[in-house]
This record gives sequence, C-alpha cells and structure tokens, in this order.
Amino acid sequence: MNSTAVRSLLVRGMLAGLAAGVLALIVAYLMGEPHVDAAIAFEEAHAHEHGEVELVSRAVQSTAGLATGVLVYGISVGGFGALAFCFALGRVGRVGARATAALLSGAALLAVYVVPFLKYPANPPSVGDPETIGERTTLYFLMMALSILLAVAAVIVGKRLAPRLGTWYATVAAAAGFAVAVGLAYAFLPAVNEVPEDFPATLLWQFRLSALAIQVTLWVSFGLLFGHLAERVLNPKAAPAVERTAAPEVAAPVV
Repeated sequence: MNSTAVRSLLVRGMLAGLAAGVLALIVAYLMGEPHVDAAIAFEEAHAHEHGEVELVSRAVQSTAGLATGVLVYGISVGGFGALAFCFALGRVGRVGARATAALLSGAALLAVYVVPFLKYPANPPSVGDPETIGERTTLYFLMMALSILLAVAAVIVGKRLAPRLGTWYATVAAAAGFAVAVGLAYAFLPAVNEVPEDFPATLLWQFRLSALAIQVTLWVSFGLLFGHLAERVLNPKAAPAVERTAAPEVAAPVV
C-alpha cells in the first residue's frame, strides 16, 4: 500500500470517525445526560458544603463540552483506526476491506472498552472518592493496556497455531487463552467499590448501560462507515462496474 492510499484512508478514517462521533453524541445526549443530571441532583442533595462557584456551567458541559469531547474522540478513533486498518489489511485472513474494518472495530471495542469496563465500570457524578481519582485512573488505563496487549498476543498465537490446528480451532484456542489471561488480570488487580450505600442502584445501572451504548454506537458506526469508504478507495472500479451492469441496455435500431 503506497503513501497516497494510506493518506487517503487516513482522511476517510477521520471523516468516518467524525460521523460516528455525531451518532454517539446523539446517544450520549439522549441517554446519558439525563442520568448525569439525576446523579448531580443526588450529589447536591447530600452535599455538606454549598455555594461553590462552577467554572463551567452545567448547560455548557451538557452541550458544547459534550459535543467537543465526543467529536474529538471520534476523530481520534477514526485516525488510529485507519492506521490500524492499513497494517491489518491482508494480515488477518483472506477478507476484504469492509470485513477487515468490521473485525478491527469489533476487536477494538472489546479490547479498548468492554474488557476494562467489566473490571472498572463507568460511574456517574457523586460516585467515587475525589482523593482516589488518580489511583482509579491508573488502574483503568493499566487494565486497558493489558487488554490491548493480550488481544494482540491472542491474534499472534492464533495465526501461529492455524497451520497445525486449522483456522477454527486456532481461533478458539486463542480466544480461550485471551479469556483466561483477562480473568487472571481481573483477579490480581485490586477492585474499586466506592458507590455510596444510599445511591440508587437503578440510576447506577442505567448510567453504565448508557455509557456502554455510546461506545457501541461509536465503534460499530465507525466500522461500517469506514469499511464502505475504504472499499471505494482500494477498489474504485467496483462501483462503476456495478453501475454499468445495472444500467439498462438500449437495443440497436433495426435497419
């Protein structure tokens, strides 16, 4: 793959990430923000000190702030995803551009978010001790790094086992090894449970589901959109050929 194709895919990856970010933003605003407001109301009702001045108003946080964060994250996902696609294309099996993009986005969703989320799930405001935020952040990113490294190792092991076991059994063995390694990481890393006893369990559950829905929307949308754009870049003759095939034939005049 030459530099021109890589550059073109990178641009389209960022555009696909931006579009996926817009969809994720809609989900975040409709599903996530009401639970954030409810958690803030709970925090204010149980606060011992009042009168603190907000540096950024809640209205700005839930609109411009939310949009900036989600869209920048989506563009970043698109850029890194496009570069990973350029490396993975042709190395993950005999699959096309759209299938490669879908596989990568699904694997990234699992390794980057779902695995760390199951150990250290997202929490709404008023959940968590402010004094331990540094420790909790470190643990979360450590779990994310371990998950990504284990996923890469599972892919490498699967490819090396494939000639001896076949693709199916090699994939099953690699997935099982990944699950075992993640389970060991869950067991050895310390747990974090700082949810107040009187915090509504339903609100906590709904907030975490909405956080998961945002990530699923982002990664699935990116995989589908970028796969389509990448297919058009790498196989530009496919679309015109389809159009020519679909065009009605005009019968020649009979002389």
